[in-house]
Amino acid sequence: MRLCSIASGSSGNCIYVGSESTHLLVDTGISKKRIEEGLRSLEIKGEELDGILVTHEHADHIQGLGVFSRKYEIPIFATPGTIRGIRDYKSLGKMPEGLYREVHANSEFMIGDIAVHPFAISHDANEPSGYRFEQGEKRVAVATDLGKYDAYTVENLKNLNAVLLESNHDLHMLEVGPYPYYLKQRVMGERGHLSNELSGRLLCDILHGDLQNVMLGHLSKENNYAELAYETVKLEVTLGDNPYRGDEIPISVAKRDVISQVITV
Repeated sequence: MRLCSIASGSSGNCIYVGSESTHLLVDTGISKKRIEEGLRSLEIKGEELDGILVTHEHADHIQGLGVFSRKYEIPIFATPGTIRGIRDYKSLGKMPEGLYREVHANSEFMIGDIAVHPFAISHDANEPSGYRFEQGEKRVAVATDLGKYDAYTVENLKNLNAVLLESNHDLHMLEVGPYPYYLKQRVMGERGHLSNELSGRLLCDILHGDLQNVMLGHLSKENNYAELAYETVKLEVTLGDNPYRGDEIPISVAKRDVISQVITV
């Protein structure tokens, strides 16, 4: 199974997950051109996709969905609340008929040879979800836009081989940065985003010997930067109540405008 970030950040998100025979996107929050360029670098054509899984209806996760869907008519998998939010997002334009497939948190389903397990996340959207993917003994997950995490979140991220995990902001940068007060409160709130510190603590809870790759994603352009996210998460692992040190874990940071390395498990 392969995991690759085509784009990840507060300005747009699109993640590829696939096997030899099944090709999926998680979110299409960038332009059709950029999605196609990312897929081309993976040697995949748009028409070869088997599904688009949408985490929630915010613009940085769906703004390319209308144009992309009108061209390729790929099935769109999302919770009922997210589908409702997509339908209400007028700037997407008219969507092709019959593409939506309702999914539900904690109800696994198959796309090709990949088992998809949606799980609920805490974010200020209609019915947001993260996604865990399994193919045989191989397991990867995409978990961003987490205002908080709890034992349920940890349970859904256990025993992974690779994960794309939110590391959205540095608390100090957010506190002294340019955002208005209400927006700072939203980002820091229980339905906002995970800070670097909380991302590291969540990682401590899911670490195990077979977690081969951790990709930090959804970094804020205004309130974070890659080196800070990387060093903070690494430090949390080193200081945390676990048998690992941060420099023992293969951690990378997904960029907003450059395709990531391809993680193969």
